[in-house]
Formats: sequence, C-alpha cells, structure tokens
Amino acid sequence: MYRLFYWLVLSRLPAEGTHRVSFALLRAFAAVPGMRSLLARALAPRDPELRVHAFGRELPGPLGLAAGFDKDAKGVAALLACGFGFVEVGTVTAEAQPGNPKPRLFRLPRDRALINRMGFNNDGATAAAARLSHRGPGTVGINIGKTKRVSETEALDDFARSAETLAPLADYLVVNVSSPNTPGLRDLQAVDKLRPLLQRVRAACDLASPMRRVPLLVKIAPDLADADIDAVADLALELGLDGIIATNTTIARTGLATPNPESYGAGGLSGAPLKTRSLEVLRRLRARVGTKLLLIAVGGIESADDAWARIRAGATLVQAYTGFIYGGPWWPRRLQRDLAVRVREAGLSSIEQAIGADALEAGAADSRARAGR
Repeated sequence: MYRLFYWLVLSRLPAEGTHRVSFALLRAFAAVPGMRSLLARALAPRDPELRVHAFGRELPGPLGLAAGFDKDAKGVAALLACGFGFVEVGTVTAEAQPGNPKPRLFRLPRDRALINRMGFNNDGATAAAARLSHRGPGTVGINIGKTKRVSETEALDDFARSAETLAPLADYLVVNVSSPNTPGLRDLQAVDKLRPLLQRVRAACDLASPMRRVPLLVKIAPDLADADIDAVADLALELGLDGIIATNTTIARTGLATPNPESYGAGGLSGAPLKTRSLEVLRRLRARVGTKLLLIAVGGIESADDAWARIRAGATLVQAYTGFIYGGPWWPRRLQRDLAVRVREAGLSSIEQAIGADALEAGAADSRARAGR
C-alpha cells in the first residue's frame, strides 16, 4: 500500500516538502497517548538472534537510521518506535544555519536514489541538545559537521563547540568530514588535517563528559582513493577511535538509469547506486583494521540481503536512509524480520557470529591452499 501511495501521490510532490510533512505526521501520530508503545510493540525487532553489542550497549537489532533524516533531533522517539535499533541525528553544526538554496533534494526513482545538496540545514547544537535532553530510552548517535561560514582554520574550534555541547547526550558521536555539500569539508579527510581535528574533538568529548567515555567515530566518503581509505583507517587505529562509518553520499553520476542526471546539479547521491562502492570500502576497511574498530555500513542498503552482505563483510551495524524513504514506515521491521531468517538459515544463534564471516572464510581457504602446496 505504501509503494502504491508513493507512486501515485508522494512521487508527484516536491521531495523536501514531502519529507517535512510526512515526518511531522509521524511525530504527531507517535505523540498520541499510547501510540508510540503500540508502534514499538508492532515494529520493534524482537528476534533474539538480532541482538548486537555496540557502544557498550545491547541493541535490539543492527539496523539504524542514518544521519540526514532527523537533522534536528525532533523525532527520535518516533523513529525508534518504527523499528530501528538505533538512530543517528544530524548533521548538527555549532551554529544554526539555513542550508543551501532550494530546491536541494531530488528523487531518482529509476535508480532508487536521491540527490541532495541540503548543506547541513539545522537549528544548531544548542537547540539539538535541548531536544535530546528529553529524548527517553534508546540508542542515539549524533553526527556533527562544520558550520558553513567557518573557515578551515577555525574548523577545529567549531567542531569542538559542537562536541562539548552534544557529547554528554550522545551514545556515540560522529565526525562528518565527508559531505560534499559544505565547501572545503571533504578536504578535512586528508590525514594531516584530520588528525588534529579528531584529537581536538576527542579532547572536547572527554572534557564535556568526564565520567563516561563517549564513543567517537568518523564518517568517510565513497569517493576516497583506496590509499586514502587505508590512511584514514590507520589514523583511526593510531588515535584510538571507536569506529568508522562507510560511507557517505557520492559525487559520482556514472551508471545511472535516470536520463541526464547532471541536470540536477551538484550534491551527494545516495541509494542503490552506492551499493557496490560502499561494500568495497567496507571490505577494505575490514582488511585493514580487523576487529579493532567498529564498522558501520551505509549506502545502498535496501533489503535483508544487502544488510547480510555488509555484516558478513565486517560491519557490526548497518544504516539506511534512502531505503527507508522508498520502503516506507514498515520497511525497518520487514528488513530485520528477513535478516533474522538469514541468521537462522545460516545455522547461527546470533547475528554477531556472522560479522566478518567472509574474511574469516577467505583466510581459512588461503590457509588450506598453502597447506596443500
């Protein structure tokens, strides 16, 4: 029914306006007394096989909502009730900002994709902190980025301000240096610039939350060269980060079924076209860091098979955004129900037993081959 409603109604409306209205309706629906608990009972992952440990917590399932959907932490409780195991809000900047001029969000239904150049539109860190102080139970990550008007030389102070404000309210914090929609932001992925930035954010987190170490992750772009991916992985290990999120949106437009995709202008492409590259980046990270870092996979996850492939490739958790847009409010429940079936079909008692299974099997095959020689 949702797919029919999407194609007949939602697909004909402006993408950003549709998101704003539908999200407001979801929040209003969940605010009706007793409705949120009913939603959670119907949609929350209940299969014990899906329980996974991350950030020092037990999550009911490995599927989370990626940053970008709830930029201002306005609907965390409603989104958790939809069946996500965790929700990542943001991207939040130290200062409120309107983002880029509209239109800035476009659907590519032939490719099951979106193009956005939102530009970190949000109410700022102080406003997000005020909302999150009343968020209730559930695992919530906070994704922080650079305020647009801030120069690169001021970026460390800018990120630190956000971290100091938000770290006490975060179950984990993500440094976003990979969005293509803030000028100069992706330049901060270069290791010589990323090292002092991550060190500064780590110090700000520890200062703001002295009694609890807030897990710190970095989110990288799929457009990085392989050597740069290795360099970021090595840096994350060197600095004692807790994990890496792979990957953000891409600036590439190759292989799309949508005619003349360049006509939409600049922006990050998300959805199904990212599937192959995001999986390649994840596999490279797993080969580089092994089990020393938590890996979160995002980009082109539409089905249980997609999520299962990422987990077997080394991801402890997976995230989605575009898949949720096209799949509708019942999509998280369907995906995690089907994922539990994959776990049982594999003869496993826990999805955690599947994390990195492809690498383990490849290593065992290599050992057998060497022994045979």
